[in-house]
Amino acid sequence: MARVEVRLTGFGGQGIVLSGIILARAAMHDKKGVVQTQSYGPEARGGACRSEVVISDEAIHYPLVEEADILVAMSQEALDKHINSIKKGGMLIVDSDTISRLPEKSEIKVNKVPATGIASEKLGKGIVANIVMLGALTNLTDIVSKEAMEKAVKESVPRGTEEINLKALEEGYLCAQGRGKRIKGLED
Repeated sequence: MARVEVRLTGFGGQGIVLSGIILARAAMHDKKGVVQTQSYGPEARGGACRSEVVISDEAIHYPLVEEADILVAMSQEALDKHINSIKKGGMLIVDSDTISRLPEKSEIKVNKVPATGIASEKLGKGIVANIVMLGALTNLTDIVSKEAMEKAVKESVPRGTEEINLKALEEGYLCAQGRGKRIKGLED
């Protein structure tokens, strides 16, 4: 795998930074090079938030995302702000329950995942929508293995919430099942 740049976006309180940490840990479990960075808006909750993860089989000399291979957007504001950061041929994964306007960019692959609905209605815990998105990301891209992602979730979530978070991961993974997946150039 060449260098893969992932940008996870949303607002504070959605678990965006935790998602980046989990993705980075999963990459480490798969024995890949990885760098994770994060930034917050000035507000604690509700403000802009993003987490960036760079994964590579080679040394990573620059830790920031320049052009995202994958953009995960969990709010309309985040999508509007970061849509132009996706490279041609890249993938956009949106929470279709929180995003109503999609870009008209034919050069990217768009995947809609009803993460908030799955988390709230199927699992009874809206707070795990970020983990649902990670499950979908894992299935759609193959940048980390499912086993590594499960291990990273178990290690990263608060003690006592492992079971619900693993269910959320599985629901997201199944939601993305069978969609013409893989980004060109991201296959091993």
